[in-house]
Amino acid sequence: MTVLIVDYGMGNIASARRAIEECGGRALVSDDPADIKVADRIVVPGVGAFPQAMGRLREGGWVGALRSAVHDDGLPLLGVCLGMQLLADESDEVAKTQGLGLIPGRIERILPADTSERVPHVGWNEVRHRDGALFDGIPSGADFYFVHSFRFVPAGDDSIIATTPYAGETVSAVGSGRVAGVQFHPEKSSRAGFRLLKNFLAL
Repeated sequence: MTVLIVDYGMGNIASARRAIEECGGRALVSDDPADIKVADRIVVPGVGAFPQAMGRLREGGWVGALRSAVHDDGLPLLGVCLGMQLLADESDEVAKTQGLGLIPGRIERILPADTSERVPHVGWNEVRHRDGALFDGIPSGADFYFVHSFRFVPAGDDSIIATTPYAGETVSAVGSGRVAGVQFHPEKSSRAGFRLLKNFLAL
């Protein structure tokens, strides 16, 4: 199975590739949208600012290609960290910026619920998930590794797969059809993270 890892210059490409390969996939790191035609799955990683990331995706020809891959070809797609946020309709980070629009919602800055919580949210935290294929075999409340200052606010509850107790309740995984996003880093989340990646490969 070929897993296309979108390389737009803002992701943990090396760790994502290693994790996909350890989970049994063939990782294809590419900066060329034409490679979607040989992919069975797509992973959109990301670290950094939303506006810069969307700018690079547009410049690289990825925006239309990813939308087509999902809507026309039905390819499963997983967004990781910033990659999850890019699935939204828009973000207010730095300036209002349009996203990929694959899962209805917006991105907003985390506002801590009390002084014990810091921004960015860094470290291990529990993920409470609904039953579903992406979290199959993973106990609800399992810990995953986070690094983020912004969060996904879905337009409707139906796309929420998991939440995490931080700054009130933060959405930590979303999904719609064969598109999913996780705010944490599965490739840095030990056994639970690798199980999630294996589940994604099995979708």
